Amino acid sequence: MDTDILIVGGGPAGLQAALTASRVHRRAVLLDDGDYRNAPVRHMHNLIGADGAAPEEFRARALGELAAYDTVACRPLAASEIRPSETGFVADLSDGSSLEARTVILATGVRDELPPIPGLDEVWGGRVAHCPFCHAHEFAGGRMAILGTEPASHLSDLLGPVAGSLTVFPLEGDSADAPNGSDVAASHVVGMRDTGSALELTLADGSHESVAVAFIAPPQRQRSALPERLGLALNDSGCVRVDEFQHTSLPGVFAAGDMAHLSALAMSTDSVASAIASGEVAASSAISHLLGE
Repeated sequence: MDTDILIVGGGPAGLQAALTASRVHRRAVLLDDGDYRNAPVRHMHNLIGADGAAPEEFRARALGELAAYDTVACRPLAASEIRPSETGFVADLSDGSSLEARTVILATGVRDELPPIPGLDEVWGGRVAHCPFCHAHEFAGGRMAILGTEPASHLSDLLGPVAGSLTVFPLEGDSADAPNGSDVAASHVVGMRDTGSALELTLADGSHESVAVAFIAPPQRQRSALPERLGLALNDSGCVRVDEFQHTSLPGVFAAGDMAHLSALAMSTDSVASAIASGEVAASSAISHLLGE
């Protein structure tokens, strides 16, 4: 047996799971393929002790801390396949090798499915974001945009105390519904660019609007095919269904981070702090599973 716990994903949830396992000298292998959801973001926020830290700085510090433990190995690889075995699980790795593990923690994350608006990819994580807790304060007092009528009610309530003013900009195909009293643009967004001092939105009628920042609630999908291949139960959101101890529907497999949530929730809580917490719980549960074998 190569390891007690195989952790797939090197984001906050996976890093914390590796640390928790290391603290009680359980052998763990952390696979990190270097693909991160928050890669476009320059600074992380809403994380006590690291508010404003660059994501790469956070990861480097975490990896440095893990290096102090000789029971964890961090490998820059992906798992292409994981299948149950008589002794646990076998993972096929991206370098052609395989690895045997007694338990598995999936922390592979999700991808944001952005609408095909010209310029959006270039400003994503900068002047366009999805999380007000992580991204609004730095633009406090400015004109803020909500892209899409569907998330407008929730986002307008959340952003109201922070924004100087709020405007809802429909996306192509949106319904006309928007919160009562909202300032709603008459035309939908067809393009955007960062001017250096603001976000310029191009509307379908040819006009342009300038805002400090825009928020959007894009749909998400699993970044990895592993949950589907393992046959894990999913929530309606597409995220892996877990219980309060991060157990999935397959014994010995746990899931953490924004790829998983309780069935009672509509979606995962997309924050670094929540991911870290779930990674700690997943590792503790994996260790309890090992003790009960």
